Amino acid sequence: MYPFFFRTVLSRLDPETAHHGAMTVIRVLGIPPFSWIARGLTAPAPELATTALGLRFASPFGVAAGFDKDVIGASGLHALGFGHVEVGTITAVPQEGNPRPRLFRLVPDRAVINRMGFNNGGAEAAAARLQRLRRRRRRPVLGVNIGKSRVVDVDAATDDYVRSASLLAPLADYLVVNVSSPNTPGLRGLQAVETLRPLLEAVRDTAGTTPLLVKIAPDLPDDEVVAVARLAVDLSLAGLIATNTTLSREGLRTPGDVVSAAGAGGLSGAPLRARSLEVLRLVRQNVPAGFCVISVGGVDTADDVQERLDAGADLIQGYTAFLYRGPLWARQVNRGLARLRASGRA
Repeated sequence: MYPFFFRTVLSRLDPETAHHGAMTVIRVLGIPPFSWIARGLTAPAPELATTALGLRFASPFGVAAGFDKDVIGASGLHALGFGHVEVGTITAVPQEGNPRPRLFRLVPDRAVINRMGFNNGGAEAAAARLQRLRRRRRRPVLGVNIGKSRVVDVDAATDDYVRSASLLAPLADYLVVNVSSPNTPGLRGLQAVETLRPLLEAVRDTAGTTPLLVKIAPDLPDDEVVAVARLAVDLSLAGLIATNTTLSREGLRTPGDVVSAAGAGGLSGAPLRARSLEVLRLVRQNVPAGFCVISVGGVDTADDVQERLDAGADLIQGYTAFLYRGPLWARQVNRGLARLRASGRA
């Protein structure tokens, strides 16, 4: 049913407009009694429960940052069966992001190009919503992803991240430092170890007991991936998320003129699968067993999720396939995982 709806309706809408429409439905699903009914139909099987970051997750499969930028749909996403929701990216200063259009589908590749630019209402507004959300008896595990405000110079990035962390860390189940989006000028330069160390130290000290992770780009050379992973361990961070979107356009099936027309931005979806898996394996080889690794990038099916678990991921996140799979995606993945385990393939 959903594939037909996607082909005949959603694919003809501007992608960002379609996303906002979907979020309206998701927000409604997050309101009782709709949330109780939906979660009853989508709840992961008990055997999928896992522990990471000192937290219990009903499923290892969750929603990556970028889908719910402003903490408005987390309850609805939980109702749809996701094991956790990572909100954001949130910046200290509210910002509109880049001019529209800034989101583009590459349907033959089951991929998306975005140059959203961290559009969000700012850390103070997000903190108020998180406070209300945490008061709910039934809520998802909440990750909070923070980034640099565009109006802040790179030289002042640490103070900007600390400002967000001071507001949001007390309300997060875990906190993520995003230094890997390609859509904020100068941001990826912060992944260099010499600049990343003082930033992570400052945010770690501000976050206190809230588990802190760092999110890296798939475009880092292998030696830099290893360097950042070892830095995260050295600083006693709780984990690392691999990976963000890519600047690469290699191997796409979408016609070149369509890709060129989409322009700059980060590519996500199926084309990222191989590199994301490579980075996951590389990170896992260079961190201790108790260090949490969250894998994201090109995840579509239960088999994809199980492959990441087998490669050493503690948790897995998805986003882009949601656009192509529809609202029952998490339920499909969770049921597929349960079948794999029952068959002995997991």
